[in-house]
Amino acid sequence: MPIFVIHEHHAKRLHFDLRLEIDGVLKSFAIPKGPSMNPRDKRLAIMVDDHPLSYANFEGIIPEGYYGAGFVVIWDKGTFIQEKGSIKEGILELNFYGNILKGIFILKQIKNNDKNWLFFKKKDIFANYNFKLKLALTEEKKKTLNERIPECQLE
Repeated sequence: MPIFVIHEHHAKRLHFDLRLEIDGVLKSFAIPKGPSMNPRDKRLAIMVDDHPLSYANFEGIIPEGYYGAGFVVIWDKGTFIQEKGSIKEGILELNFYGNILKGIFILKQIKNNDKNWLFFKKKDIFANYNFKLKLALTEEKKKTLNERIPECQLE
């Protein structure tokens, strides 16, 4: 099964990067408010540049002067099944098997816009109407991170 990872990215503005293994790369979407297990929450997901598969395990501190400078930690990861749709069709139905994200989610392109999509949970047994997003970056976690330049910026 293909992998997914969600990076919690403390750059100029906190956001979350959803990365999906599709066609040999990580298709990537910046989610400003972060994902939610609550089907009522529709999240903007902005398609950004693809990343190499090796980036799935990246955690560290991107130094000042590099794109995305700041702390990057893995918020969730796991595998997924692409149940229906495609990027080209502008809609994906994804079944996630992660530590936090579980069950069916929809990633739907906003009409007449190449980059803007909506990401939301479908009603299923994993839906949580009381979901509160918790950050993975703690003071303890910060102490374990080293300054690293992502490989994709060294190419």
